[in-house]
Amino acid sequence: MTIRSKRPLAGFGWLTQGIGVSYRHPKPLLGGAAFLVLACLLPSLITMPMQFHAISAGTPLSPATFGWIMAGSMLLSLLTVPLYAGYLQMVDAAERGLPAHAGDIFKPYRQGEAWRLVGYGLAMIVVYVAMFGIVIAAAGGGIASWYMQALSAQANHLPPPALPSGLGIAVVLFMVLGLLMMGFYAISLGQIALRRRNVFGAIGDGMIGALKNVLPLLVFALSAALAWVVVAIAFLIVAALLSLLGALISPWVVLVVIVPLYIALFLMVFAVMFGVMYYLWRDVCGDDIATGMDPAIAA
Repeated sequence: MTIRSKRPLAGFGWLTQGIGVSYRHPKPLLGGAAFLVLACLLPSLITMPMQFHAISAGTPLSPATFGWIMAGSMLLSLLTVPLYAGYLQMVDAAERGLPAHAGDIFKPYRQGEAWRLVGYGLAMIVVYVAMFGIVIAAAGGGIASWYMQALSAQANHLPPPALPSGLGIAVVLFMVLGLLMMGFYAISLGQIALRRRNVFGAIGDGMIGALKNVLPLLVFALSAALAWVVVAIAFLIVAALLSLLGALISPWVVLVVIVPLYIALFLMVFAVMFGVMYYLWRDVCGDDIATGMDPAIAA
């Protein structure tokens, strides 16, 4: 199996194709995104009341309680990994001209693939923790102790401690790591969801594919940041116009119009994100190369 290395402008192509797929198949992608958002919010709906109760009571959560909350959130988040794979499979079906429905994101559960995907999610958590630890160790161990001191100061309503040395290096390293993890996650999830690779094979392919495509990932990140600025400005203009309309007519007009607009934008972001992941995977590891893209450089 060949893991291709693409030219830098391929990153811009992933963004445009990710946007295009959401416009070509809005019904299944936006409906699936709605199911996915609800599933992602479930851990917060369980843990947030406990945190709000602690804040209102004025007593900080004990380390044991905080640990149980984090463990529960992690367990629930692992159960959403099969839904991510199901969403990617739905995008693949829609792009290949096959029937695609919003409920298809639950297919991994119906087809008995959930446990393999949960295992993939658990392995990914181990990889993330390892990468995080490597960055902290490279930037200096003082950052970890500073973070614990900051948490303790916040819990006891004290001023935060001074920033540690090496924080700037850590920020730069985290930015580089985040860039690589974008490609790593998209490729590994595509491999395990669409090629049925085993967990370790998918993770290995993700690492190799990300390292081979650093420049396209950088171009994608810059293009996505610029696109988000344009979308944010346009959304603020629309929101300002609606607020003016609400002031002239009724404040309820703003709520009736702008709340669905916020929801639609949020769902569109989810759809575009998975569209980008799909085309990134297909460009680097897929059997067929999308037309109109840059030719692959020999791996």
